[in-house]
Amino acid sequence: MTPERFQKIVSVLNHRQPDLTVITDDVHKGQNLSAIVRTCDAVGIPEVHAVYSGNTYKPHTGTAMGSQKWVQANIYQNVEQPIEQLQKQGYQVVAAHFSERAVDFRDIDYCKPTAVLFGAERDGVSDSSLEKVDGEIIVPMLGMVTSFNVSVACAIILSEAQRQRQVAGLYKEPRLDKKTYDKLLFEWCHPVIADYCKAKGLEYPELNENGDLIDPEVLKTV
Repeated sequence: MTPERFQKIVSVLNHRQPDLTVITDDVHKGQNLSAIVRTCDAVGIPEVHAVYSGNTYKPHTGTAMGSQKWVQANIYQNVEQPIEQLQKQGYQVVAAHFSERAVDFRDIDYCKPTAVLFGAERDGVSDSSLEKVDGEIIVPMLGMVTSFNVSVACAIILSEAQRQRQVAGLYKEPRLDKKTYDKLLFEWCHPVIADYCKAKGLEYPELNENGDLIDPEVLKTV
């Protein structure tokens, strides 16, 4: 690993926003899922919550451009579970949904712990999830069409969230807890060794300030 690569990983981790996330409500097209994950990585979101009724979650690797390696996907069978889970943790959950009570997406305070919910491509956000969310937002439209593609809407809304958080200084200091930070740092710097340790039930070896193993011989003893 080059020094430049290590510094890039450190910079990305330093900008991660652990209290900003996305919930997808049965967004099933691989290209849309992957585009959403790519946007999440770009704005510093470390994990997404995907309600997915299919057998497996398969992001489209071409669209994701490798971002699925940097964003954790938590998979659920029903949308109520991630909504309730995040609300208990103090998140406001807002749904991207056109309705009479929906407000302009720019009127939301994204500096608060926030989860943005996006619905399926054809049917939108489900009625069951709308009963539980804290609010609804829209991206104003000025043309003949009435909605953006779900991945485009996600990019627009999360760009506003990023803007607000940058103005508030939330990207200036690392915000991941130390345990999570150190875990991700090792896994991103040494993915092969990390997989080996997980398979063997071993703790990750310590790293020095350059991201290298302090004791390269440690794995030879196990």
